[in-house]
Order: sequence, then structure tokens, then C-alpha cells
Amino acid sequence: MFLGRGLNYSVALEGALKLKEISYIHAEGYSSAEIKHGPIALINENTPSLFLVPDDNLRDKVINNIKEVKARKGKVIAIAVKGDDEVEAIVDDVIWIPSADPLMYPYLMVVPLQLFAFYSALELNRDVDQPRNLAKSVTVE
Repeated sequence: MFLGRGLNYSVALEGALKLKEISYIHAEGYSSAEIKHGPIALINENTPSLFLVPDDNLRDKVINNIKEVKARKGKVIAIAVKGDDEVEAIVDDVIWIPSADPLMYPYLMVVPLQLFAFYSALELNRDVDQPRNLAKSVTVE
């Protein structure tokens, strides 16, 4: 599961899409604000969650969502702002991004998600240059 809130909800959707497209691993993107409306039922020790944790006005709410997942024995990877000791203390792994204006966080967080998908696909020996059933352009009739 890829979870983001506010502006980063769409980034979570993009992360899940990229992982599906090139690694063929089922992934879903959700707003972390909606985690208690269904996705939380899927949490267990075998279902990793990737949270986007910017340093903005929603940070504390995202951290509470992470704690909900951890309380259910879920594994959590976070993409967080370098130096966020609170996040580092509660997640299983963290990918750091630099501190920036909150409007820039979606741009900074999408790159590690794309690299995560890329290296996951390589680890599974997938052809990242020609993913199955995908076209580089779309024809509309």
C-alpha cells in the first residue's frame, strides 16, 4: 500500500501505478486519511505500507496513521524529510528527502517512488524498458 495525504495522495497513486506497471506487483494507492475506511483491514506482517511523510501541516496526522499500521504489526517504509527523528523511530525503513517548501514535497517524493519501482522490477528480472502489455503511446479512436 502506498499512502499519502493532501497533495501527496496523488503521489501515492503514482507510486502504486509505477510498481504495478514495471514489476507486476499488485499495489494500491490510498489517502492516508481514509486508511480506517477499508485499507486497514489488509494490514498484517506480510503487507508492507509505504507512507509519504512531508514536513507540513498534515505530518502529525500521517504519523498517527503510521502508528495505526504498526499497532497491527504492519511493516512500514517512509519517505520523510531528512532529520525527522520521530518518523525514523517508528518505521521499519526510511528514504530521506531534503527539507523544502511544502508545495515542493510531491516533486521530491515521486522520484524515490519511481526508483523504488525501478529497482524492485530489476530485482525480479522484469524488463523495465518494455513492460508487458504497455504501450509508449495511446491511440484514441
